[in-house]
Amino acid sequence: MVNRSRTRQVLSFALCLWVSLAEGGTSRYSVPEEKKSGSLVANIAKDLNVAVGTLSARRARLVSKSTKQYFELNARSGDVRIKEKIDREELCGQSDPCVLQFEIVLENPLQLYPVEVQIEDVNDNSPKFSKNELLFKMPEQIPVNTRFPLERAQDADIGTNGIQSYAISSNEHFRLDVQTHSDGSKYAELLLEKQLDREAQAQLMLILTAADGGLPQRTGTAQIRVSVLDNNDNFPQFSQSVYRTQLPENSPRGTLVTRVEASDLDEGSNAEITYSYGQVPERVLELFQLNPSTGEITVLGTIDYEQTTKYEIEIQATDGGGFSAHCKVLVEIEDRNDNAPEVTLTTLSSTIPEDSAPGTVVALFSVRDRDSGDNGRAACSIPGNVPFALKSTVQNYYELVTRGPLDREAVAEYNISITATDRGAPRLASERVIRVQLSDVNDNPPVFTEPSYVMYLKENNLPGLLIGSVHAADLDTEQNAKVTYSALPGDVGDLPFSSYVSINSDSGHVYALRSMDYERTRDFQVRVRAADGGSPLLSSEATVRVVILDENDNAPFLLYPLQNSSSPASELVPRSAGPGYLVTKVVAVDGDSGQNSWLSYQLLRATDPGLFTVGRQSGEVRTSRQVTSPDSVKQKLLVLVRDNGDPPRSTTSTLNVLLVDGFSEAHLQLVDVPQEEGQQDTLTLYLVIALSCISFLFLLSVVTVIATRLYKARQGQERYMASSRNFYCEPSFPTNPADTSGAGTLPQSYCYEVCLTTGSGTSEFKYLRPLLPSVPAEPSAAGGSLLDSQVSSQLKEGKESVCEGRASVSEDSIPRSSGAGCIANKVLGINEDCGQNGWLSYQ
Repeated sequence: MVNRSRTRQVLSFALCLWVSLAEGGTSRYSVPEEKKSGSLVANIAKDLNVAVGTLSARRARLVSKSTKQYFELNARSGDVRIKEKIDREELCGQSDPCVLQFEIVLENPLQLYPVEVQIEDVNDNSPKFSKNELLFKMPEQIPVNTRFPLERAQDADIGTNGIQSYAISSNEHFRLDVQTHSDGSKYAELLLEKQLDREAQAQLMLILTAADGGLPQRTGTAQIRVSVLDNNDNFPQFSQSVYRTQLPENSPRGTLVTRVEASDLDEGSNAEITYSYGQVPERVLELFQLNPSTGEITVLGTIDYEQTTKYEIEIQATDGGGFSAHCKVLVEIEDRNDNAPEVTLTTLSSTIPEDSAPGTVVALFSVRDRDSGDNGRAACSIPGNVPFALKSTVQNYYELVTRGPLDREAVAEYNISITATDRGAPRLASERVIRVQLSDVNDNPPVFTEPSYVMYLKENNLPGLLIGSVHAADLDTEQNAKVTYSALPGDVGDLPFSSYVSINSDSGHVYALRSMDYERTRDFQVRVRAADGGSPLLSSEATVRVVILDENDNAPFLLYPLQNSSSPASELVPRSAGPGYLVTKVVAVDGDSGQNSWLSYQLLRATDPGLFTVGRQSGEVRTSRQVTSPDSVKQKLLVLVRDNGDPPRSTTSTLNVLLVDGFSEAHLQLVDVPQEEGQQDTLTLYLVIALSCISFLFLLSVVTVIATRLYKARQGQERYMASSRNFYCEPSFPTNPADTSGAGTLPQSYCYEVCLTTGSGTSEFKYLRPLLPSVPAEPSAAGGSLLDSQVSSQLKEGKESVCEGRASVSEDSIPRSSGAGCIANKVLGINEDCGQNGWLSYQ
């Protein structure tokens, strides 16, 4: 018999092992209960097809799902052995199958192998009745075939090791009828086959035996005592033979479960019914209370669905005559969502690089809910504002993985709340917080506080002067955030920028290496690079524009009249000129800019101070009163030209003015004038000849320029214009000088052209005056004709030659970078009239 039992166990173990290997997902094994500690369950390395050395190298460990650790893993051999003796009845009770679950976890890389071990029942418990003696009171007139339910014996074992049969000792009145419940359990009823006779036998003693199907077989017995009562005609009758009810778990004490009701047609004490429990387990007595008078069943203890899902209660109703009836109460326990899901962390990587690829595993955890149905189905979630996601793996395991790119500079640490929520009503949830830190990588270049810097430096500075500083910040940390500054190669004019400025590599300070000259260099740009100390090195660039500020280091320069001539020209003024007559105009320029170039004119000294005035802003020399005969023929004026700088600089211009009655040479010879007046006439003649030559040269220059441009236009006008001419442009120069309210050096009616050669710091200015001095429009206004016909014809011929070559200016290209006030070209014109009628203005 013992050999047969061992053979069955071996076959059962082999069958379970074959099924676990055939499924390929979860490894399944079985072991009998009550095996001693250290017994071999399986060699997991062999069954998982993993080398034994691999288990140890990958730090294999066994993670149990139960509170007790029943098994242990030997990573060196791969054997799974029993760590603690297993009692199936204590572990699972009547639940079948009884399964213990655990996982084999391998790291580097992470792998998970679920394992189930089924605990096989061993027949180590005998059937047992709750009472040693069962008492029945039966009237002698009870009908034949009346049934009396008997208490079921309890056996902690299951299956074939549980109760399989009942037997009763031999007698002539009763036999035993064994029935089977829907769940497969056996129960017995006492069936009356022969009517009782109290006078013949008042009491019967029977032996009830319960036997299981184990090997060896175990039995349990109880004594049945039947007392035969005197005649009672009616039995109590229940309204229902089976009462079914549902009871929510965790119902409070005193909650009504159901109410049973029985009636008896007898009267008096024979109709008084008392309710009592039949043969019920002790657990029912602990949880439910029966009112013997009303038949109400109420809750006495704590109802837990997770322990037992239903209860079967036998109720007996007994009248005063001793007659009794029986019914059953089936109580089904309704599950309530009273258990929150549990999150168990298996593996966690607390620090990951910020450049981790999407899908990197951060943590592995499992979720378990002890409830059933929807109450036991749990779902995990994490906040949506974190770059992580949950990935479901085997059974109730989840992986926390990266979902997208990570940025330590934005968020250096995450506290990820994992929320497990079941589907019950109301829903229960539990939370587990996982802390994940990001390690820095060099993924941020230094960033300048400004895309471009403008620094100002006064000219004539001292070498080594601090101009300003640049600053760049790096969002990385430690060595990745250490910034060094350097300047990119470049030139300022013909010299490298390194001869102009120097940049401190650590602080970003910019120093001037040489003294600057505003008139030579207005500004220059330097490209600065900021590089961090990471690997690979990252950098960014910014533009530093150094603007040279002007100082008043240039005195005004006279354009007209020129002061370097050995015999300065004289201005002719007719004696008929009235107040406000324009004698001439002093024209000066200043190489400085801004207010340093604003010029003012002042009559410093004159032969007759009351005869002439000088426009403070225009430089125009006009008569302040009517010229009279007593006035000296030769007038000498000293005009002071001063700029607006601090300190101001100035220069003087000497003007010679001749008061004449007419401009004819013949007339001048007839007039008896002193010797110095004859010299003045000679100067006037030279002036006319010089003006004629200048006009001829101007006409020739215009023709030459037009021909050259037409020739060059065929080879590309833009290339020629870029290489042959530069325009002097002053952004602050007003478009219309007359609109400056008297500020500036020239009024609207006088224009000049500035031509600058490439790389030259000097300028050439051309000033155009009328060919003849100003005279009245009508000859009578001057007191008669003073012009000789021969001179008039020569002057007219010369004027016509100039008029025939009247300049036509081609359309010049203007650089797009030019600002307001840029002089693009000069338009010149000549009028054949004389005096004020010959003065031209441009608009």
